[in-house]
Amino acid sequence: MSNSSFPTEFLLLPFADTRELQLLHFGLFLGIYLAALLGNDLILTAVACDHRLHTPMYFFLLNLALLDLGTITTTIPKAMANSLWDTTAISYSGCATQVLFFFFLIGGEYCLLTVMAYDRYIAICKPLHYGTIMSSRTCAQMAAAAWGSGFFNAVLHTSNSFSLPLCQGNVVDQFFCEVPQILKLSCSDAYLREVGLVVISLSLASGCFVFILFSYVEIIRSVLRIPSKQGQHKAFSTCFPHLAVVSIFSSTAIFAYLKPPSISSPSLDLVVTVLYSVVPPAVNPLIYSMRNQELKDALTKLTQAVVLQRQ
Repeated sequence: MSNSSFPTEFLLLPFADTRELQLLHFGLFLGIYLAALLGNDLILTAVACDHRLHTPMYFFLLNLALLDLGTITTTIPKAMANSLWDTTAISYSGCATQVLFFFFLIGGEYCLLTVMAYDRYIAICKPLHYGTIMSSRTCAQMAAAAWGSGFFNAVLHTSNSFSLPLCQGNVVDQFFCEVPQILKLSCSDAYLREVGLVVISLSLASGCFVFILFSYVEIIRSVLRIPSKQGQHKAFSTCFPHLAVVSIFSSTAIFAYLKPPSISSPSLDLVVTVLYSVVPPAVNPLIYSMRNQELKDALTKLTQAVVLQRQ
């Protein structure tokens, strides 16, 4: 196998050809990145500092905020740097690192969203057993399993993808490195084992999606049996943020990976990838704080404390 099968660098897909549009892209991504940092950091601080939020639901939300911060930090800074310095290059090791961390964090987030669906199912369908089932130790084990599953999956895909010889050049048709784009560069007779891993991962992801769907069918049936409208509204309000996050994440990711080749194009792929990799980490804090009065109160208390401290 020749050394040319393993390039020293890859070329990422630029967002624009003109300097003005590159700077506009830099400014737009900088705004999104700062919004994601601020929103997720506020949730982390509020959950950590307010003892009223030391419950399983907010423990999982804290983990989700950590995963969101990691996901957007894996992709956005490099894209912003390339736009600012008018380059598209990323080193071979940098590309492998992006694939490893992105797969790890995205996989961990999807597993965590599945765990969060289970938490809401137990809270609404089996409220009398909630404290027993969702103990501190159980919550820690489920969160660790979500992180561990994502990491194990990422190591498998990264080690396998970057051991394949690349015969189709080094141009990645995306603004960051991801497995499907690396596979397009591999030799036609060498990528089948990675395709097998992708199929297994998609099957596991489908299983998580079915579990989430089943959980919410049971949740809706239980909520509709609540006699008071106020009780129904309160139950739905605890589930709406999670359901909204799952819907945004799943719909965009499914479309990105399973869309028909006939409608695929670099521009469409770019937009869809931004929707599932960049937008969720930025909007998740807004979604969770919008319908959650406890989190609103904690954030208000935190903001007031910071203002008073500065005075």
